[in-house]
Order: sequence, then structure tokens, then C-alpha cells
Amino acid sequence: MIADLARRAAPSGRGRLLDLACGTGQLAFPLCDWFTDVWAVEAEPGMTEVVRAKADAVGAAHIRAVTARAEDLAAEPGGFELIVIGNAFHRLNRALVAQRAYTWLKPGGCLALCWSTSPWVGPRDWQQALDRVLRSWQNTLGASGRIPPGWDRARQHDPDHEVLSRAGFDVAGRHEFSVEYHWTIPELAGHIRSTSFLPPSVLADHAFGFDADLIAELGRHTANGRLTETVDFAYELARGSAPA
Repeated sequence: MIADLARRAAPSGRGRLLDLACGTGQLAFPLCDWFTDVWAVEAEPGMTEVVRAKADAVGAAHIRAVTARAEDLAAEPGGFELIVIGNAFHRLNRALVAQRAYTWLKPGGCLALCWSTSPWVGPRDWQQALDRVLRSWQNTLGASGRIPPGWDRARQHDPDHEVLSRAGFDVAGRHEFSVEYHWTIPELAGHIRSTSFLPPSVLADHAFGFDADLIAELGRHTANGRLTETVDFAYELARGSAPA
């Protein structure tokens, strides 16, 4: 998906990337080699701390971690060749972010809404067990409200592509990819910590208990220490104003 996005967006190699609601940088890092400057923007301070540590570890000094809400980001008009939002557009004020993103792009620049399926959503026994564990811990920690109720109804009534079109974008299509993935339980624990609903700041002193619960509930479903699923990836590409 990343290679296909880079091919279609065709960055110059000298421009700037904006990863909005970046989490731990799942898009910023694999895309960073196509850009000389990368802004990884996230409202959760704990996430931007992770991005800074990862950038230091891999020597990616051009990745800049910015703690800010996407709706409040101060960015100059025409400053970015590509803007990406991964698994997060539904959590933002879509109309406002789309309008602002349109102004932030260079002429001919692109916006990509990137998506992937979640391991706790699916038909496998371990996925259903994981979903139960997550719901239980969200309730225990009072974190259920971190996912807005009815968030998907707004997207069904007003699809993302229509929000982007109203902001001025030319919606260029959706591109889908699938891959079989084999999780370990520690990888799942880390992945869950990169989400908005159970980040380290929410787990806090309960992190050890949460990990122990994951092991107890998922361990019985592993084969050779792995949990297998088919992960679906997709991105919706939209282009900004045409070059003069």
C-alpha cells in the first residue's frame, strides 16, 4: 500500500509530508524516505514521545513530532506535498480538517485517507476473545467514551469522499490490499497501546494486569506462538488544486 501510494502521489523527494493523528508514526516512518521534512502530528503527548524516540533510534532527524489536535495545527498554506491520515479521519472534525488540509497542500498535492482492519474485529475465535478483553478493560478503566458513540453513523450519512469533495478535493479513487499476518501476543499488546482508546496513558499502572489478561485469554488460541489473520489495507486518494 505504501509503495502504491508513493507511486500515485509522486512526491518530488524534496517536499514535506504531514501525517495527521499519526499515533506512533505507522505512516510517517515508512513514507519518510520520499520527503526531506516530515511532520508527525498527534494530540496524545505519549504518542509523540514514542515518535521522537523512534526517530532518534533510526536516525530520522527530519521527522518532527508535533503535539497538537489536527483541528488546531498551525501550518502555512501550500506547505505539504502529501497529507496522510491513518485510521483516524472518523475521529476528527472531518469537514474542518478537510478544509484546512486543502489549503495546506501545494498545488497538485494529495491527501490520502489510509485504513486497515483491526485485529479485534473478525470471525476468528481469538479475535472475538480479544474484543471481549478490550471491552472489559475499557469499561474497567472508564475509557469507553474515548470512542465517540455512533461514530460510524455520521460517515454512513455523509461519506468521507463527499466531505473531501465539498472541501475542494478531486477524489481520485480507493485502492485496496490484503496480506496474511501472524501476530505474537506482545505485538498485539504494543499495537493496542498505539490506539486512541487504550494508549499507555490510559493503561497506566494497570499495564501489567492488562498484558497478563491478554496472555491468559489469547494464549489458548495460538499456534506456534502466533495468531493469524488476513489484514485488509486501503487508502482513498484525493488531489488538491491543480498546478497553475
